[in-house]
Amino acid sequence: MDAGKRGKRIIALLLGIFMFAAASPALAQDPASPWFVTDQGRVRLIAASPRTGDGASVRLGLQFELAPHWKIYWRSPGDAGYPPRLDWSGSNNLAAATIFWPAPQRFSVLGLETMGYTDAVVLPITAQLAAPGKALSLEATLDYLTCSDICIPYQAKLRLELPAGAAPAGALNYAALIAQYQAQVPGNGEAAGLKLLGAALETGARPALLLHLSSDRPLIQPDAFIEGARDVDFAAPVTLPGSAPGETVLRLAAEGQNNAIAALVGQNLTVTLVDGARAMEGNVTPALTSAPAAGLDTWLAMLALALAGGLILNFMPCVLPVLAVKLLAVVAHREAGSRAVRAGFLASAAGIVAAFLGLAVFAVGLRLAGLYAGWGLQFQSPSFLGVMIVLLLLFAANLWGLYQIPLPGFVAALAGRKAMLGSFGAGVLATLLATPCTAPLLGTALGFALASGPAEILAIFAVMGLGLALPYLAVAALPGMALKLPRPGPWMLELKRALALALVLSAAWLSWVLYAELGPPPESTATDFWQPFDAAAIPGLVRDGHVVFVDVTADWCLTCKVNERLVLDQASVRQALAQPGVVVMRADWTRPDPAIARYLREFGRYGIPFNAVYGPKLPAGRALPEILTVDRVQAALGQAAGGPGR
Repeated sequence: MDAGKRGKRIIALLLGIFMFAAASPALAQDPASPWFVTDQGRVRLIAASPRTGDGASVRLGLQFELAPHWKIYWRSPGDAGYPPRLDWSGSNNLAAATIFWPAPQRFSVLGLETMGYTDAVVLPITAQLAAPGKALSLEATLDYLTCSDICIPYQAKLRLELPAGAAPAGALNYAALIAQYQAQVPGNGEAAGLKLLGAALETGARPALLLHLSSDRPLIQPDAFIEGARDVDFAAPVTLPGSAPGETVLRLAAEGQNNAIAALVGQNLTVTLVDGARAMEGNVTPALTSAPAAGLDTWLAMLALALAGGLILNFMPCVLPVLAVKLLAVVAHREAGSRAVRAGFLASAAGIVAAFLGLAVFAVGLRLAGLYAGWGLQFQSPSFLGVMIVLLLLFAANLWGLYQIPLPGFVAALAGRKAMLGSFGAGVLATLLATPCTAPLLGTALGFALASGPAEILAIFAVMGLGLALPYLAVAALPGMALKLPRPGPWMLELKRALALALVLSAAWLSWVLYAELGPPPESTATDFWQPFDAAAIPGLVRDGHVVFVDVTADWCLTCKVNERLVLDQASVRQALAQPGVVVMRADWTRPDPAIARYLREFGRYGIPFNAVYGPKLPAGRALPEILTVDRVQAALGQAAGGPGR
């Protein structure tokens, strides 16, 4: 080979090496900013192409990769948090940037409803160029909040350079990743087979937004997120059947001041519907509607339940000592005759009914203020507990003969007689002591009342008071029954001591409840049989084939403790609850907890004890009676799993 040919080959080789070296940076250029890394995850800017091309815009993405159990927030975060915010100051050739938001998921923690993302997410961004075809220099300041058990705010500086021109073939890009999350941004519903048909605002004691929608296939686990409702929060929806084939109604309980809820009528609201991998976004303008009125048959049934439930309250452990004290007073004053006995018991009955009406007025006031009204909630108040403890100890000390408090003359004159005033007070005390727990039959009547208007609340509570007062009215009607009790004698001293001890034990129990409320929260350990209550996790567990048993209890609920001791702690029930595939959750309502209150309200319940079972055959859950039995629990578990039950 002559020198000329050899020289040409060397030149060609060098030229090839030079061209490859010049092309390699373009092929290897990573169109992404450096990661901003924290212990909770990392974030960066990415681009669909390493160059700007000749268009008027470029596609970007804000890529988050989060550590387990950490989340960031959607554009409307809900009751807490704030979404990621980008400040593009310092960027060159950027006219505007629009963020698109993939469909979020709901998080329910301690009564707060928030929306956001976990694990990994890319927020697609369309960047408009000030000068199409020119290079784009991006400098973004990102403010975001990441939360788990705690929340940590961060600020990151993200920089990305995109040269002008077309991207070389085979160049590294993130077009597919951005497109994956762009596909999760809710559209108008056509591609997802979803359509919003309209909305209505249901007024009354349980206000709610009703979303009417249609779907081309059965819904799996629909959720809805509402934007534009100022000062009003919405709970997770409950699915109801629609009036036409293929139609579904989502009922979202509304929480807020009555005037703020009423102002939603005729207001434009943005609705994001999510059902598994499907999602859509649309606008609705709610029309005013009202909850269907209860018929006469329902009214009569509720009044009968209220009367029977009130009567059963007489047999609650704390009420019996008060009734016994009243009978003891009759024995002590039997010489006064049947007329005095009748008057005393009528005064006690009046105290009971008056106390119930007072509770009804208080419940109505809470409802009108947009607050939660429930049964026995005063036992979550340390002040109330302190007053009750003092009253019980004073009653006990009086029975022991440690003191006698003479009433001022004007009080006695106004009351007619000191005994009458004492009888009235005993009735009030009996009512207050009866409220820690929901007696059998009472829960249904309470749910009907507290989910209705003021008139229903007053009527049901008055009849409940009448039921509790029935034994007193019976003695008032036949005072001779009380006069047939043994004459006063030494036996009365022993009975007084026993009754005083019962009242002291009641005071001790309330002191224990008071300590539970004021002291440090109880610590749980990983060997605990019961898992912490998590309403948001229940649908997912059921979809995975689990059976979920929920027990709502409180230290101040005696019926709850009876259920635990006689049923839930029994070996056969524990064995059934410990079976593979069964998840047991316990919600402690000793202290106020909005999440538990909201959960109860979804079942139309306003007091405890409360138990519910979920499973593949009972996805919406089934509430159990207030008084549990071993057979009832085992049968419910079997039915939830799809078996015949036992």
